[in-house]
Amino acid sequence: MVKVLIVDDSEFMRKLLRKILEGHFTVVGEAENGVEAVQKFMELKPDVVTMDIIMPIKNGISATAEIKKVNPQAKVVMCTSVGQEEKMKQAIKAGADGYITKPYQAPKVIEAIQEVLRR
Repeated sequence: MVKVLIVDDSEFMRKLLRKILEGHFTVVGEAENGVEAVQKFMELKPDVVTMDIIMPIKNGISATAEIKKVNPQAKVVMCTSVGQEEKMKQAIKAGADGYITKPYQAPKVIEAIQEVLRR
């Protein structure tokens, strides 16, 4: 089973993603900021990370760059709100493999993760 780490500063969004992902993937952990995301990535070794872009302490773009430095094979799917195109470009430069937009639609979330895993 594919292991996923969910990273979002909103507990509501983490729960929502967990509900969508469970049954398709194994959610191995959650983090609420970029610092926690990097620590949990090293500790839990997930196959995929869903990474919110805007978070306190360390944003998703910096966390993605750090994770990719540690493991260039890491798969990161950015979670973005409509209208964050500029931040999305920065995230791709930082190494993001794909993205999903809020509000989440279950089929699109699952499809985006499966797509990233095929690469």
